[in-house]
Amino acid sequence: MPRSETTAGWITLTTDFGLEDWFVGTMKGVIARIAPKVRVVDLNHGIAPGDVRAGAFSLAAGFRFFPKGAIHIAIVDPGVGSARRALVARTASCLFIGPDNGVLSRVLSQESPIEVRCLENPKWRLNKVSKTFHGRDVFAPAAAHLAAGAPVSDAGPKVDCWAQLDIPTPRSRSHQVQGAVVYVDRYGNAITNIPNEGFLDPERPADVWVGEKRVTKVHEFYQSVAPGKAVCVPGSSGFLEIAVNSGDAAKRLKLKVGSEISVRW
Repeated sequence: MPRSETTAGWITLTTDFGLEDWFVGTMKGVIARIAPKVRVVDLNHGIAPGDVRAGAFSLAAGFRFFPKGAIHIAIVDPGVGSARRALVARTASCLFIGPDNGVLSRVLSQESPIEVRCLENPKWRLNKVSKTFHGRDVFAPAAAHLAAGAPVSDAGPKVDCWAQLDIPTPRSRSHQVQGAVVYVDRYGNAITNIPNEGFLDPERPADVWVGEKRVTKVHEFYQSVAPGKAVCVPGSSGFLEIAVNSGDAAKRLKLKVGSEISVRW
């Protein structure tokens, strides 16, 4: 990708590294040595260790709010050091970098890739590559070289397919939509795969069910109900989310990723 096709100013990081150790800071140091003017933004380092699905959802929820041409690194990589590939994907709006384990599959289903390549250019890696820290040794330097103007075509060979997560899709039937919880945030709010649109029609009030138990209606905001009561709202990620006003819906309603949700009217 010629430099004119990318904004060198932004790199985002989505990882399961947490902030207790040196991992995130070391990646930023590698980037700064290669592309000192780039701005690095922490999108999310609170992904549960090895939770590729949560990493994929978090990246998909956040990337679109950055300037065109930003470079998004996603590292939730339990297969680090194995034969799994390292990828860079170019879309019309940005670049995505990460392991070929499905962590990029949500964004690549939303943003049709123009090209996807393996990261195999040895000049884009640190001299010694650890089998346990590709974030520092492979992904961070590759992103920095791209931010500094290196073309995507120099990354390595093109690939035509990549790992896909089995992402559940909602099913519509007469007077109801069936879906599932796909992410639980730090507040205990359970985000579903049911899009927000169409559930605030006062002429068609919608009930929300967890399994076969009715728990609430779709409301406009959290405090539409009393403290401690369950509520379902159109979430900022674009999907309905189930919450408890001033509480933890995941604990209260025993919700987890995969829990069956339906909206009925």
